[in-house]
Amino acid sequence: MSFMGLKNGNQPPELSGLELWGGPECTVNRVHGEYLDQLRFTGHDERLSDLDRFAELGISAIRYPVIWERVAPESLDAPDWSWSDERLNHLRALKIRPIAGLLHHGSGPQYTDLLDTEFPQKLARYAGMVAERYPWLDAYTPVNEPLTTARFSGLYGVWYPHAADDSSFVRALMNEIAGTVLAMREIRKINPAAQLIQTEDLSKIFSTQKLQYQADFENHRRWLAFDLLRGKVTNDHSLWKYLRRFGVGADELQQLVDEPCAPDICGFNYYLSSERFLDHRLELYPSRTRGGNHKEDYVDVEAARVLAGGISGVGNLLTEAWERFESPVAITEIHNGCTREEQLRWFVEIVNECSALRNQGVDVRAVTAWSLLGAMDWNTLVTRRNGAYEAGVFDIRSPQPRKTAIGHVLESFASGRTVDHPVLDSPGWWHRTERFDHGHSIEANESIQRKPALIGFQRPRRLLITGASGTLGNAFLRLCRLRGLQHVLLSRAELDIADADSVRHAFDEIKPWAVINAAGYVRVDDAENDHERCFRENTTGAAELAIACSARNTRLLTFSSDLVFDGSKGVAYLESDPVSPLNVYGEAKAEAERLVLQADPSALVVRTSAFFSPWDEHNFVTLALRAMAKGEPFAGIENYVVSPTYVPDLVNASLDLLIDGESGIWHLVNEGSITWAELARFAAVLANVEASSLRSVCLEEMGLAARRPYFSALASERGELMPSLEDALARYVLHCEIRWLVEDPCIPNEPVAA
Repeated sequence: MSFMGLKNGNQPPELSGLELWGGPECTVNRVHGEYLDQLRFTGHDERLSDLDRFAELGISAIRYPVIWERVAPESLDAPDWSWSDERLNHLRALKIRPIAGLLHHGSGPQYTDLLDTEFPQKLARYAGMVAERYPWLDAYTPVNEPLTTARFSGLYGVWYPHAADDSSFVRALMNEIAGTVLAMREIRKINPAAQLIQTEDLSKIFSTQKLQYQADFENHRRWLAFDLLRGKVTNDHSLWKYLRRFGVGADELQQLVDEPCAPDICGFNYYLSSERFLDHRLELYPSRTRGGNHKEDYVDVEAARVLAGGISGVGNLLTEAWERFESPVAITEIHNGCTREEQLRWFVEIVNECSALRNQGVDVRAVTAWSLLGAMDWNTLVTRRNGAYEAGVFDIRSPQPRKTAIGHVLESFASGRTVDHPVLDSPGWWHRTERFDHGHSIEANESIQRKPALIGFQRPRRLLITGASGTLGNAFLRLCRLRGLQHVLLSRAELDIADADSVRHAFDEIKPWAVINAAGYVRVDDAENDHERCFRENTTGAAELAIACSARNTRLLTFSSDLVFDGSKGVAYLESDPVSPLNVYGEAKAEAERLVLQADPSALVVRTSAFFSPWDEHNFVTLALRAMAKGEPFAGIENYVVSPTYVPDLVNASLDLLIDGESGIWHLVNEGSITWAELARFAAVLANVEASSLRSVCLEEMGLAARRPYFSALASERGELMPSLEDALARYVLHCEIRWLVEDPCIPNEPVAA
């Protein structure tokens, strides 16, 4: 079932002539001697078929890499065009216009860098080679975000050549600008009509009064790359003296004035981190936020996290750019590494504001879906490989990239259909009060004249969640609150899911857009002598919900168990493996799966295993750590292999799949398989708890009423969406400090919003 094409009072306007562009994250940056290549990390390097997926979205143009470091890594005399030939020609056949990117946060191959005096000439030579090879290319971005790249490579020391001074920053920027000018000169020798589509971060800096001087400087600096290309940096420019002070010759600046290379389109990359707030009151913030300017220390944080009035927004900032440059503008990146509904809200809000600007006469040409394949390791600014993946229009964690809800929204925009999804009924976190994650909000020194919201939020459609007394139901309650997903959580007394009349009444009253069934009978051993109740709550109840959801075109998410398997396979079970339960509980879950998908093929059935949670004091990991921390004896089964599942990860992944419109059976567990005893020992190591009181026992010694499989680990053939077990346990320990494990149990704080 798709939500696209539905209508309600919160719908955004049509595209109003905006083009839809796309782009895969294609950074190839250098950290010391290592090149970090996003195209390889996301697998696009080896998948030509991605281009067909992109074409199905309906995009008209694509920011596409013809990256210098990849084509000519050893020498400009030995380029390898094979990859680019295949991709660019296929894009041409698909009638998608490539906007060729030559450097994306890179400093060039090993035979140059941003401080090399010959960098501009080498980049220009490479650009000429590209134009000769592909004379039909008519749009280029020789250097993506030159100002940002110069800051990270020359001022902050993050990327190669790891300089950290103003002189290096200024030289890196001037080399990039000169390289862009010379590159376009060489390109236009081949194709005089080729356009320069120059990109840069659409930033804005706010501050306390004491730091207004620093904010003013950075707000002038944010336009510097465009001012240089347009030949506007003369001796009356606000940054003329700064550039001259740190090594730029007057003749160098004059040459840009005499021979400018103004962008045909000013492209702006806009992120929730683009607007910043500077605060000299260090005591209000954690130490990790501290920085400075060699004059005084201050913190630099996301403005959305502290400013009472919120961020300026893309409408205000694009208007500033349009009025300053009097040139066509475009949004060339808008990725949000966040939960799915927040990605949707961010993308639709920006399309909405850009459409409104265009209707008001601002020449906004396009909005770019970035990143088509998500992004890797940007939580460390791509300084090391840590496997931190952020899904985008597609999720690459499936055998083939899987289209997410953002992809469905793009298709609707491109085809002229009304864009709608129930999660769009609520504002993004950057508009909600829980965004203040430093415990306070601040009035900006410079007032923000934010335009009124272009989408009015009426009463939002809600999720119906069952299982108010259980671990899973309460976890959904917590995380739906955090994610801004409107919901109603009902207890068994309020909704008897096995009673058709009770289900009908709840649906008529709440009118949910989706139902999350977190209720059920969970006492595996008691079920052996309580067959009727187990089947009523786990099987009949799930089936009644499926029947009701199917009749009302309502989405259903329900949960099953690893205990539908008998353990004879000996390796992790996949979704397509036949079920063969050993106990009554497993039989009830297996029959529930069958009846649910029979009644509602669009239902999402999640199999999972062995919960541990920071919000439940009775799960195995918590009980084990508490006992070992006190030196009390604790037994762990040594011959029973499971796939432990961290409940916050399970809930977040399940919600993403629900929002994406996925159906059928999915296995969601943290990657890895382990015995119960090994799990206790592993948790003890991460929590720095002495495990000497742990006793290993065999399953047979436990005297359990219900038979268990010796091996019930789960894996997925549809997509490994959950982090590793080690990662999950580390976060669990971080949330649940040992004092909580030793002293009286309490519920830890909510996790910070993504």
